[in-house]
Amino acid sequence: MAGILDLLTGDTGQKILQGVSRETNQPEDKTASVVTMALPLLMGAMKRNAQTPQGAAGLMGALNNKHDGSILDNLGGLFDGGVNDDIKVDGLGILGHVLGGSQDNVVGAISKKSGLDSNSVMNILQVLAPIALGYLGKQKRQQNVASDSGIESLLGGMLGGGKKQQRKQQSLIESLLDGDNDGSVVDDIAGMVLSGNKKKGGLGGMLGGLFGN
Repeated sequence: MAGILDLLTGDTGQKILQGVSRETNQPEDKTASVVTMALPLLMGAMKRNAQTPQGAAGLMGALNNKHDGSILDNLGGLFDGGVNDDIKVDGLGILGHVLGGSQDNVVGAISKKSGLDSNSVMNILQVLAPIALGYLGKQKRQQNVASDSGIESLLGGMLGGGKKQQRKQQSLIESLLDGDNDGSVVDDIAGMVLSGNKKKGGLGGMLGGLFGN
């Protein structure tokens, strides 16, 4: 099963990071830092929402319709000339729905760790959110997930690692979403998820590989 690391590496990941960087007028290394921290948090928040029947049904409905993965089919068209306002409005809606009252805490934590101000982080996240949901929709199709009950397991697989590591990851993610810490765990979460998808490397190695450092 493809994990978060697969979304960030290779040609697709390069196009996404370069496109988001241009769209938000932020350096690629800063954009990569934000995206690397944000993706596990977004997926973890979706996983938590999918633990309820209503949450799972709502997510499946979105993946079956608007967010079926087609956004990834023409990334050049998405970014060339600028991302249209409908995509950005959609991104804000996704963030509000997925993160709910945790949004300010998540944005603040990523801002503190990335060195970008909160507005810049939000600009990146609102472009990233529809792409992340589209990637989940693509994986849903490829893995033939047809029932609401299967979406939580799909998200767990994308976060990577064994069951014990997944529980620890989710505990850290939820502690940040619930505002139970100062946000210092965001890079730990990213490192755990990336190392769970790729045994060697981790956060630093992954970012270095992306930009040839």
